[in-house]
Amino acid sequence: MIFNRNDIIKQFPWLNEKNHKFIISADYNGLICASFLSHILNWKLIGYYDLESLWISKEKVENYNDIIWVDLNILPKIGRAVGGHIVSLPKQTPKGFQTSCNPNVLSNLTSADFQNKFPFSTLIFLLWLHNYQIKKTLFARLLVLHSDDTWLKCQEYNENVNRWVNIMQEFNWKWLLQKVDQSMFEERVDQILYPELSQIGAISAFGKLKSKKLNITSKQFQFNPDWDENIILNLFNLFGNEFGWTPPNLPEINKCIIGKRQKIDLAEIEQHGLSKFLFEKSVFSYAIPSPNIFNYTSFKQNQKTHILD
Repeated sequence: MIFNRNDIIKQFPWLNEKNHKFIISADYNGLICASFLSHILNWKLIGYYDLESLWISKEKVENYNDIIWVDLNILPKIGRAVGGHIVSLPKQTPKGFQTSCNPNVLSNLTSADFQNKFPFSTLIFLLWLHNYQIKKTLFARLLVLHSDDTWLKCQEYNENVNRWVNIMQEFNWKWLLQKVDQSMFEERVDQILYPELSQIGAISAFGKLKSKKLNITSKQFQFNPDWDENIILNLFNLFGNEFGWTPPNLPEINKCIIGKRQKIDLAEIEQHGLSKFLFEKSVFSYAIPSPNIFNYTSFKQNQKTHILD
């Protein structure tokens, strides 16, 4: 299979439309996507979601299905999202994802195909989709490849990365991914990128992946907008200065909805039936992060109202 940009945009025209309102994942990946989409499409950021808590601004929304969820796998009946987790079981893809753009769904990949799953970040998918070439500097590359630990995935899953480079053609992959498996690149991550992010407070945890040469552990950033607004602003300014992107305005949060995030064995879902489980548990979002695990979030709500009401 080879992706065609025009076909994808034809199927999901909202990915190329201006002035949409959107909610992002509450982490580095969501923030860099927000910077890009705000700059090229003038999308308006109205909230954050960390897979348990949902922060919403006082911005008026006429139709909740008009909200676009970025770097997230939300399960609306007719809503819209763009994200890169595995969400399907063999022969089981919920109808809610027919209106959302996910490279794994587009490739008909399921929980049985983890060795072939989409290896890049949502940002990189969006850059490819819009055929957008970032400024050719080392630091710009580092910022992009830091999203969703892409540089480490390129080391760990090189064969699958090459497969997806062939699927997503007509992009400057050679420049973006050059030498990511070499010690010098790892040194630049450790000596240039990580200190810069640490200085502005944009490192909150260690990831699971480690580099091949210098055994560098990935560093990640998840945030709480109740007390991390300065760090969010620092990152937006960092992206703006390096990429020339106009930083988004911060949403004025006036509501936080707390959900319940749970993890169960994927085998239970396979036995129960995916769609049946999602309906019975009123699942709002979920992901299959490994061949054996199913993570999901539910919110208590009146069946006659929307979760955001």
